[in-house]
Amino acid sequence: MAKADYKNVWVLAEVQRGKLSPTAYELLTAGRKLADELHEKLCAVLLGFEVESFAQDLIERGADCVYICDDVHLEHYIDDVYAKVLNSLVKTYKPNKFLIPATNRGRALSAKTAVFIGTGLTADATDVQIHQEDGQLYATRPTFGGNLMATITCAKTRPEMCSLRPMSYERAVPQPGRKGEIIRFPFDATQHTSLAKFIEFIKNKGNDLDLSEAKVIVAGGRGIGKKEGFQLLAQLAERLGGTVAASRPPVDNGWIDYRYQIGLTGRTVKPKLYIACGISGQIQHMAGMSGADVVVAINKDPNAPIMKTAHYAVEGDLYEVIPAMLESL
Repeated sequence: MAKADYKNVWVLAEVQRGKLSPTAYELLTAGRKLADELHEKLCAVLLGFEVESFAQDLIERGADCVYICDDVHLEHYIDDVYAKVLNSLVKTYKPNKFLIPATNRGRALSAKTAVFIGTGLTADATDVQIHQEDGQLYATRPTFGGNLMATITCAKTRPEMCSLRPMSYERAVPQPGRKGEIIRFPFDATQHTSLAKFIEFIKNKGNDLDLSEAKVIVAGGRGIGKKEGFQLLAQLAERLGGTVAASRPPVDNGWIDYRYQIGLTGRTVKPKLYIACGISGQIQHMAGMSGADVVVAINKDPNAPIMKTAHYAVEGDLYEVIPAMLESL
């Protein structure tokens, strides 16, 4: 690749079920920093059906240019199709850096897109920097179960791609009236194909509150002891206007669905209040909730790691403490 031909920083603005994901605003914050250091433009990419209405919002939050591929064939997400569209966009406009959200969809899409393009990808990064000497992207991510942080580069190919973990950056603040460029890219039904076919969307049952949006989270760990324990946590979460979550052991045990898992192999959250019930506080879990404003730990073991880092540590049986909290509330 002639690396000098590749210019500008791109971010993928993810749209799901007709709504722009807040991860787009976080990527714009990260991308703006990179673009300013490189003296290049920050560009957002919108894929989907009837998504052009989101373009001005992205411009007002920092995008200098928005590439749009808006077509009925993109109404339902199929990773083959989306990855081929991104491949075509990259081959046509040659971005220098490309950030994609490390959501469930983004993790799959970024990997497949990187393969189609023939470039490198740092997956699930938590920080991105520009190396001042050569302008390379330095992406940092947890490794060895979170015990070390690895900084990864992609020296030989472009664009340098990275999937960035949600909640790693603050959301870009809107600047009403900001101007930018919109470039429409055609969907090619002969090239952007897949053997897969969308059949049906089945919505998850239960609390509709997204963990990334929750201001209050009541999370359970191995100390919950049984699946039914999450019913008690759900009562407290509901009373506080929040949602339940979990560390990895309850998910592995089948007590709660994976979408509620917080940690290195789950979600990253930044609630105002995080109540950890029966969670020891291993580094893998702490990496996912360390951004919480206030942490309350409830645990029988006063020496559990989370008891030493929590703002409030309650030593006791959660099956006694939580009912007392509910009664007080």
